[in-house]
Amino acid sequence: MEKQKCLECGFEIIGRSDKKFCSDQCRNTYNNRLKQDSNNYVRNVNGILRKNRRILEEYNPNGKARVHHNKLKDKGFNFDYYTNTYKTKAGKTYYFCYEYGYLPVEDNYFALVMKQEYVDN
Repeated sequence: MEKQKCLECGFEIIGRSDKKFCSDQCRNTYNNRLKQDSNNYVRNVNGILRKNRRILEEYNPNGKARVHHNKLKDKGFNFDYYTNTYKTKAGKTYYFCYEYGYLPVEDNYFALVMKQEYVDN
């Protein structure tokens, strides 16, 4: 009977016949390497979302505020990334980064809001 080799390091495996790795370290290293590309993408997107949330939080400490597009842009806000949207009955669309949202209004301004319970549905 041929001995199994570790999928990560290639050393001979001792123990159960269905083992694929010689140690937890090899198993973790193998799986981390497989998921590295997708993990990096997810990590980068989450970083952008967290930064957007921090910027909205900074400009909206009291739950409602108004800020110009340039102020958000100067802080590094990325308008391409948000966690969800909410469309009102009037047809306006709020964009949210977690619980902090913004609504485009006139003259390149945004109305900043915090998510209300009725929006959660």
